[in-house]
Amino acid sequence: MDIVAIGDAIVDVIATCEDSFLDANGLTKGSMQLLSPEQAEALYSAMGPAREISGGSAANSMAGVAALGLDAGFIGQVADDQLGAIFAHDMTSLGVRFETPPISDGLPTGRCLILVTPDAQRTMNTCPGASHELAPQRLDEQMIRSASITFLEGYLWGPERPRHAMLRAAQIAHEAGRTVAFTLSESLCIPGRKEGVLGMIDGGMVDVLFANEDEAMLLAGAGDLDGALAKLSPLVATLVVTRGPAGAMAIEVGSRVEIPAAPVEKVVDTTGAGDLFAAGFLAARCRARPLERCLEAGAQAAAEVISHFGARPEANLKELVQL
Repeated sequence: MDIVAIGDAIVDVIATCEDSFLDANGLTKGSMQLLSPEQAEALYSAMGPAREISGGSAANSMAGVAALGLDAGFIGQVADDQLGAIFAHDMTSLGVRFETPPISDGLPTGRCLILVTPDAQRTMNTCPGASHELAPQRLDEQMIRSASITFLEGYLWGPERPRHAMLRAAQIAHEAGRTVAFTLSESLCIPGRKEGVLGMIDGGMVDVLFANEDEAMLLAGAGDLDGALAKLSPLVATLVVTRGPAGAMAIEVGSRVEIPAAPVEKVVDTTGAGDLFAAGFLAARCRARPLERCLEAGAQAAAEVISHFGARPEANLKELVQL
């Protein structure tokens, strides 16, 4: 395989709303918060008409990788319920190999309630459910050994069980001589976890690290981006930092490459931008493209997904990006 990802198995529920709805429900625009099943049910009831589509950060990335024509796999935990069946069907229909057995008791399949305001900002409200029950024994070790890159999602770093699963996956990949990539996922994931994440990175378990500007500064404890780059870049072979409308950069073997953002006629929904950036970058890396081309492929894939609602590509990504 080319790339296998380990992350949240989540079904996204996406609806538009006005800023006043966020204010009325105590939600901070552009943020991500975790909800209990009861809180999720209350917010779902208050939302307007919505679209449901399988999501999860790393799962979105693998949908992008498959759309780019590469062999992609995903490992994540769902429950034996309706949303779990929807998630499995959606992944396999996109050409992503997904074979993690569902759990039949306990928490339901996770969902993320995404509210998109008129300025295209997305406010995410996640009930992880069964996705945080992923245990090391649920890993498909042969799939990991066979993949050129194992991609780990920061959202799963907090809970003990999936954290151990990701650490085991990184060990398996490195023992097989493969590359391990890790995305910080969200600023919310860093406070309280910083030392553990830095310990994993400093311990040589991560080869490619993805972050946006805020995440990089939070993880490094730096007041500006340059300070963050100076601290983080020596720890990994490849550091990739996305900067939204300002483009993206990467530092590899002491060499720094920067690119502008890919043009977008109209930004409709920023959901999935980072996920598809990682998909484009990693797909180009699997094809042994130069670092600048990897960044460009990531920017092109991200530009496609923010031009419409939802975190999965709708255009012919393979034709659009042309690895």
